[in-house]
Amino acid sequence: MLRSRLTMFSILFVLHLLVGASLIPYLPLELPGRLLAWGLLAASCALLPLGFRASGLRWRWLGWTGLMLMGIFSSLAVFSLLRALVVAVLVLIGHDPAGFAEHSAEAVLLGVALVTLIGLFNARRTAAVREVSIAVPNLPAGLEGFSIVQLSDIHVGPTIRRGYIEAMVKRANGLKPDLIAITGDLVDGSVAQLREHIAPLAELRARHGTFVVTGNHEYYAGAPAWIAELRRLGLTVLLNEHVLIRQNDAELLLAGIADYSAGMYEPSHRSDPLAALEGAPEGVVRLLLAHQPRSAPAALDAGFDLQLSGHTHGGQFWPWMHFVRLQQPWVAGLHRLGTLQVYISRGTGYWGPPLRFGAPSEITRISLTAASGR
Repeated sequence: MLRSRLTMFSILFVLHLLVGASLIPYLPLELPGRLLAWGLLAASCALLPLGFRASGLRWRWLGWTGLMLMGIFSSLAVFSLLRALVVAVLVLIGHDPAGFAEHSAEAVLLGVALVTLIGLFNARRTAAVREVSIAVPNLPAGLEGFSIVQLSDIHVGPTIRRGYIEAMVKRANGLKPDLIAITGDLVDGSVAQLREHIAPLAELRARHGTFVVTGNHEYYAGAPAWIAELRRLGLTVLLNEHVLIRQNDAELLLAGIADYSAGMYEPSHRSDPLAALEGAPEGVVRLLLAHQPRSAPAALDAGFDLQLSGHTHGGQFWPWMHFVRLQQPWVAGLHRLGTLQVYISRGTGYWGPPLRFGAPSEITRISLTAASGR
């Protein structure tokens, strides 16, 4: 543990040093200003690691500080790297980079400030409703227009608290859905820490109820305790199991699986789409709730028609959406794998830094329609 912390601090120290060395000499600052700039970087280096421990900190403002610095320095490092690459190219092609180096140093700070302010506003506002229509082969006429409100990756924790959840619940209920699906990563902390803040989820209202599957963060925080708490609130947790939804003399099979990585933390929770179909009738449209998009190949093999997922946050803020594909097959939106359709929410909350830039949060209202040629 001590070795990993020292390694992390060493990496952060070197990164802060590189950013300072590449920017501060080119800013229009006198000696006091330069000393202040180095002091701010030193404070960032010291306080940023608090963001990784924000859920366990006694004083919330320390968690907020660490998480905000995590986002700010992330943008600062990326913009500084891009600037350094441009300077290197100018040198290689024989141009004098002096003028660019001075003006671009100021532009980096301006860019970081804009990304932070816009990102903070986008993250903290109540997620907008995103309307999505999905055509499903063999959908019974009685399920035409069946509506599902999907909530995902809420991450109740250091910066997302009761008020945020109450506003989300009010907006979701206003859509009057047939069903509400929560596709994992509800929490970043223990039941004891967050019981009060997640309580408004008990007020979610849908014709056929609210259904939940676990995400990887539930396992970080103690999944068995959270499953019990969510059930106490009246939510239905689907743990490699299914239910049949009946409406207008038609049936929809709704299944849910534990997170893709669940077996690493709780062997009895190993994610299993086939087990979720045990005893299921044939000839019924099959909908799967699975936190991670990479459950799709197993869902296809099991015979599901549609999978609803989250996990990716759509990348949350630039440029990290371009790296999601290193772990997941898709970033956001509706995709197809063979006969399986997969919809990936960008998330209703956020994780870590309270920032969203280029990947807005969403409360997704999904309408099922019959595919043409049915």
